[in-house]
Amino acid sequence: MVAAMELEILGMNFGCVLAALADAKIPDKDCLLPLISKLLGYAIVAASTTVKLPQILKILKHGSVRGLSVASFELEVVGYTIALAYCIHKGLPFSAYGELAFLLIQAIILVVIIYYYSPPMGTKTWMKALLYCGMAPTVLAGKIDPALFEILYASQHAIFFFARVPQIWKNFTNKGTGELSFLTCFMNFAGSIVRVFTSIQEKTPLSGILDSDCSYNFLF
Repeated sequence: MVAAMELEILGMNFGCVLAALADAKIPDKDCLLPLISKLLGYAIVAASTTVKLPQILKILKHGSVRGLSVASFELEVVGYTIALAYCIHKGLPFSAYGELAFLLIQAIILVVIIYYYSPPMGTKTWMKALLYCGMAPTVLAGKIDPALFEILYASQHAIFFFARVPQIWKNFTNKGTGELSFLTCFMNFAGSIVRVFTSIQEKTPLSGILDSDCSYNFLF
């Protein structure tokens, strides 16, 4: 028992795997799959710290937001905020949702940069920014009615979907992707595939699995 506890790191139990290997046996799937899921989960969290970096660097390098839809990135911030708040509220393990925290931070940075390189901000833009700054702390703290929280979480699937529509339309009308980063889009796609697997292993509700697919899998 003591040895097993010593081999448990960040919720990952290496004891059963090492015990099986010591006996020259293949670890049982009930032991191996949860461990792989945890490792992949933390790998996604680590990788998420740089997912949007290519997009940020591309904008800064060219000093342009040509071909980028402001609405898409704004809606993305709202979606990440709701998803992160819900996961925290439900007490899910950090390995199951940690990337949302880093994606939210990067998404906010992207919106700020896009605002900077866009035409001067009008009253409408300032109102949207102030509204988000006023509401986000309350949502992230979970200080809203539980029924409303469930409605918000259900709506964020639609938010992520409609966040892609303005960018897709802009790409279509411009017949190009402008300053959109292919590398960021590809990393989002790859992350969604892995997160579906880890969500199933973590016994995440179906809505959470759909969230992983909707959040990352719709490419610009």
